[in-house]
Amino acid sequence: MHHLWRGLRLLLLAIVLACLLMLALAQPALASVHTYHERPGQTTYRSRQSLRDQTDLAWQATVFKRYTDGGFQGLYLRLVGFPGQATIDPKADLAIATGTTAQWQVHPQLDEQTQALPDNVAQYNITSVLADLRGPIPLTLRVPLQGGSTARLVAAPYVVEEWLQVYTMAEHQRPGDI
Repeated sequence: MHHLWRGLRLLLLAIVLACLLMLALAQPALASVHTYHERPGQTTYRSRQSLRDQTDLAWQATVFKRYTDGGFQGLYLRLVGFPGQATIDPKADLAIATGTTAQWQVHPQLDEQTQALPDNVAQYNITSVLADLRGPIPLTLRVPLQGGSTARLVAAPYVVEEWLQVYTMAEHQRPGDI
């Protein structure tokens, strides 16, 4: 019996030491927020993530914030569905909800540099949504599709955290400066 307790104590000690070693050697998480100097006087901050809808189709969700010649141009969410699989209603609002009481209806809006988008892409100004959030919580996005149906996407807290990071970035700031 004495050998069994000694073995259990050694096993427990080995597990604790292994956990401590893993924590000590863990790399910090790298954000997917990138800065682009697209041309002289223009800076864009961007987070790009892949989200899945209720039918397990992949969507690209890009939040970007652009400054041109010292002026703020806007903060946008661009959603891209797989061509031929998703045809977005270009005039209908995007519904965003926190799962509790907070809900937003966001009108489609193009940035100044975008003239048109393919039918599988939509863009929305989400400044007011991110301004209302108090932290990175999951968001449900209901993307309006042609024919009246919707695609339901869920942005996990780590995705929303990146979006909030883009929201708080000021001109001439690097992602790691926050």
